Amino acid sequence: MSGQPTRDASPDIAALAPETELLAKIPIGYARKHLLLPCRGADGSVVLLSGRPDDGEAIDEIRFLVGPVRIQPAPEETILRKIDVAYERITTPEREIAEGLSEEWDLDVDAAIDETRDLLESPDEGPVIKIVHSLLFRAIKERSSDIHVEPFEKEVVVRNRIDGILYPMVTAPRKWHAPVVSRIKVMAGLDIAERRLPQDGRIKIRVGGKEIDIRVSIVPTAFGERAVLRILDKSNLLLGMSDIGLAPGDLPAVERLLGRPNGILLVTGPTGSGKTTTLYAALRQLDSGTKNIITIEDPIEYQIHGIGQIQVNPKIQLTFANGLRSILRQDPDIIMVGEIRDAETASIAIQASLTGHLVLSTLHTNDSASAVTRLVDMGIEPFLVASSLSAVIAQRLVRNLCPECRVPYAPSQAQWRELGLAGPPTAPFHAAKGCPACKNTGYRGRTGIFEILLADDRVRSLILTRADSEGLKAFAIERGMRTILADGAEKVLAGITSAEEVLRVTRED
Repeated sequence: MSGQPTRDASPDIAALAPETELLAKIPIGYARKHLLLPCRGADGSVVLLSGRPDDGEAIDEIRFLVGPVRIQPAPEETILRKIDVAYERITTPEREIAEGLSEEWDLDVDAAIDETRDLLESPDEGPVIKIVHSLLFRAIKERSSDIHVEPFEKEVVVRNRIDGILYPMVTAPRKWHAPVVSRIKVMAGLDIAERRLPQDGRIKIRVGGKEIDIRVSIVPTAFGERAVLRILDKSNLLLGMSDIGLAPGDLPAVERLLGRPNGILLVTGPTGSGKTTTLYAALRQLDSGTKNIITIEDPIEYQIHGIGQIQVNPKIQLTFANGLRSILRQDPDIIMVGEIRDAETASIAIQASLTGHLVLSTLHTNDSASAVTRLVDMGIEPFLVASSLSAVIAQRLVRNLCPECRVPYAPSQAQWRELGLAGPPTAPFHAAKGCPACKNTGYRGRTGIFEILLADDRVRSLILTRADSEGLKAFAIERGMRTILADGAEKVLAGITSAEEVLRVTRED
């Protein structure tokens, strides 16, 4: 072993940039195993971050590759985090996909995955496996919520849903469809020989040390099996009520509702409007360790530590209604019902809220007032709805404008009025432009726009008289309720989103 390397006393670790040329020579598995990361210092020298500065053998191997290095001890968590970020940046899934598709390869669709592995650590896999891993990695890196693998007569198209919009990613010859879908089936534990029936499964992977769950749906179509992969990033569980887009004036009101010992709180909106994310944020706030929280869901989107979650299974008669009856025998404090779909489930949920339980659930309605009339239309007596309902939160998701490239402009009077704003335009709007930071879409991330109907005594009296949704909504607006459109208009004026986005999600047919 050669002489002891120089140790750097105290450089700013956060300012050290990993050296891309060196990373290409060092496998990520080796870097993680030995807790080593070569960086370029401000003076141009190589600084080796090390979690084990006394591991002379590994350090000597690095020195053999790059020459003299200065050793900087660093905490293990810091090094692992920097390793994940550095290797994620140098991985280019587009190139891997292109290279894989250009090869003539033998198919080995029966190759199984032994355990959950990190996609960044699979450079030597077979071409089909490499292509699927690259598709997954690219989707996760670009914050996609879904991957669609769609077969057509002469080609297969892969599209990713990013911030609610589908974007074409890869178009390949038809011959690549079967092996790619078979590989997805193997990863999800599905039957690769069954091609006539729909199948559902799950995949668990890691990307750069981050745990990702993927829900897989396979359905047969005229040109072959269509695969949709829903990406469930567990980091979304970290969202709290203050992170989902509630206006500062609405947040205290919602927190007071969640602090009640009983009652039913409904979240409404169409599919894909963020209802589940809102419910999970509420559960996270309520999970103090002193409450018994049980959920019944279809499907379970995220598994939350410390909360009992039940998966609906109609094959064994475990419906929302039957599961809810069983939950009531488990001494719960808080119950979350994934969706109220029928009168039986609605009736049990309302009875639970009247007997000392806080119940959270969702309904598919366009606005908050319609949720009340939907329950009455299901056959629930108005006095039960009035007695149990705490509030209804209606919501939509809008895309956030990219802060790097958004462009201010003066809106026309027609645009101003479309958002429900009175008088002549007095503030600029912002438009999407597109830049490398947002993949030239003009948008990055999404936020919620909300409408909160509080069930006070006056609203309850209207429910008892079987008032229609229009009457309920008009009364609530008179009492100060801000509609979804008005909340969206505020976010447009704040430069968070565009007028086109708000109108896209609030416009009714």
